[in-house]
Amino acid sequence: MQFGVVALLDDRSVPITDLARAVEAAGLESLFLTEHTHVPVRRETDWPSGRIPRDEARFLDPLVALTAAAMVTNRIRVGTGVCLVSERDPIVLAKQVATLDHLSNGRCIFGVGAGWVKEELRNHGTDPNHRWGIAEERVRAIREIWTHDEAEFHGRYVNFDAIWSWPKPVQRPHPPILIGGNGPRTLERVLTIGDGWMPVVTPNLNLRARIDELGQLAQSAGKAAPPTTACLWRLDEAQVRRAQADGARRCVVNIPVSSMREATDALGRYSKMVTDLSS
Repeated sequence: MQFGVVALLDDRSVPITDLARAVEAAGLESLFLTEHTHVPVRRETDWPSGRIPRDEARFLDPLVALTAAAMVTNRIRVGTGVCLVSERDPIVLAKQVATLDHLSNGRCIFGVGAGWVKEELRNHGTDPNHRWGIAEERVRAIREIWTHDEAEFHGRYVNFDAIWSWPKPVQRPHPPILIGGNGPRTLERVLTIGDGWMPVVTPNLNLRARIDELGQLAQSAGKAAPPTTACLWRLDEAQVRRAQADGARRCVVNIPVSSMREATDALGRYSKMVTDLSS
């Protein structure tokens, strides 16, 4: 099992370069950043978390921040957890992620989601009722761009004739694509457009049952079971052990990033926990 960090990084948090160095020094495998492009001032969509919604408007752009992280590290993988592809142009996004993989020498992980804040989606011209259909086509189009010198795509939501676009990713055939979420069709999407599953572990998620279900679906399709990256929103050894026992291949834990003292303290406890789990 691999162990990493997911951070809610904004313009008041610790510098991304300091955080990335600290994650690598702690011996962890990966650093993931999450995304909201903005927070609509007036909205009907319920906010499930206890955080102040306005704070999420301060998130750094994950691809820009992860590029900075990659430049000051040598080993850790840098990933989106998750990138809202339903809010991004697929041709531009393909180049951005390929550039990150190029600059990091093949250390990028591309976690993707469709978003859930209806007003945020609408502000990007995305119909919330079709967000996953749009996201799926954009992921397929991105894969075409990454894997063909002359790529074209003709779908319901994405349509372009043959194009040239470089750089191509260092990783072959491309960076791993992790599908976020836990909706009715999530596991199907993991098998059709993804390389792994990236759920947030909540009290109502039976992680072991869903991982078993994913394995059964993969077997029926004649495929190997894709790995699961479990996202935990607090540093808790019991939860980490449970995710490991349930069959997750990677566990990423949210740590506080308001100060380097907080971050390094959490990373120290996490590193010791990983050592204990591995012994």
